[in-house]
Amino acid sequence: MTELDSPHPAPQPSGDTLPSRYAEALRLALLAPTADARARAWDLGRDLVDAGIALPELSALHHQALAQLANEQALGPEALEAASVLFGEVVSVYELVARGYRDSNVALRRRNHELEHAKEAVEAASRELEAFSYSVSHDLRVPLHSIDGFSRALEEDNASQLDEVGRSHLKRVREATRRMAGLIDDLLRLARISREQLCDEIVDLADLSRGIIERLQKGAPSRHVELSAPDHLMARGDPRLLAVAMENLLSNAWKFTSRRAVGHLEVGLLPGTPVYFVRDDGAGFDMRHVARLFGAFVRLHTPQEFEGTGVGLATVQRIVLRHGGRIWAESAVDRGATFYFTLGS
Repeated sequence: MTELDSPHPAPQPSGDTLPSRYAEALRLALLAPTADARARAWDLGRDLVDAGIALPELSALHHQALAQLANEQALGPEALEAASVLFGEVVSVYELVARGYRDSNVALRRRNHELEHAKEAVEAASRELEAFSYSVSHDLRVPLHSIDGFSRALEEDNASQLDEVGRSHLKRVREATRRMAGLIDDLLRLARISREQLCDEIVDLADLSRGIIERLQKGAPSRHVELSAPDHLMARGDPRLLAVAMENLLSNAWKFTSRRAVGHLEVGLLPGTPVYFVRDDGAGFDMRHVARLFGAFVRLHTPQEFEGTGVGLATVQRIVLRHGGRIWAESAVDRGATFYFTLGS
C-alpha cells in the first residue's frame, strides 16, 4: 500500500512538502469526499499548525491548489462544495488550537488572580504574626521579669528565713522562668526566620564551624572536644541564616557529647554529592522517633539528661527548606548522630 492509498499517511514535517500534500488532499476530496478524506484533512491541518502556517497562508495555499485543479478539469458546484468542506476541516484544527489558547489564557489569568489573593493573605498573616510576636515578647516577658526579679530578691534578702525545701522551691521557680524566657526567644527567632529576606552569597561552612566551636569552648573551658573539618567547605545561601543553622547543629552536637571524656565532631560534604553533614559521637537517639525530630518544642531527651527548648532542629529545618533543600538524620542510642542537609540547586 502506498502513501496515497493509506487513509492516514505518515506526517511530513518538512514545510516544503505541504503545498503538494494539500493539493493531493484536495484532489482526493473532490474524487471521493469520504470520512477517510476528512481524516486526511485533519492530519494535514495539524501538520500545517505545527509548521507554523498562518491562516492567510493557508487560504492562499487552498486557492492555489484549487486553481491548479480548475486548470486540469472543470469544477462543478459539487466539487466546489467538497473543496469548501476540506478547507473547513483543516481550519477547524486552527479553531481548536485558538480555543485552547483562549482557555489557557483564561485559566492563567484566573490562576494569577488566585495567586495574588493568596499572596495578600500570606502578607496579612505575616503582619499578624509579627504583631503577635511583639505582643508575646512584651506581654510575657514583663511578668516573667517580675517573677524572676522578686524571686532573686527573696533569695538574696530572705535566704536565712527559708529552710532547704523553701530554697529548693525558689530555685525551681527561677529556673522555670529562665526556661520560659528561652522558649519565648526561640519562638520569636523561629517566626522571624520564615519572614526574612534571603541573601545569596558564598559561605564557608568550615570557617563558620571553627568559629562556633571556639566560642563554645570559651564558654566551657573544661570540655575537651575535637572538630574535624576541611580547610574550606563552600556553600551558597544566606550567610546569617546558615550561621544560625550551623550554630544549632553544632551546639546540639556539643551538648550531646558532654558525657564523653573527649567529644568528636565532624563537618563535611559527602564525596560526589551536594550533601553536607554534621556528625558527633554523643548520646544519639532512637531512630523510631526520627519522624518527630524536627518538630518545634519536641525533645527526645529529658531536661534532666540534657537542657534545651526543643526548637533548635525546627529552626535548622526551616532554614534549610527556605534554601530549597532538605534535612534528615541517622543515629543510634549512645553511638552519636549525623545530620545531613542540602541547600537546593
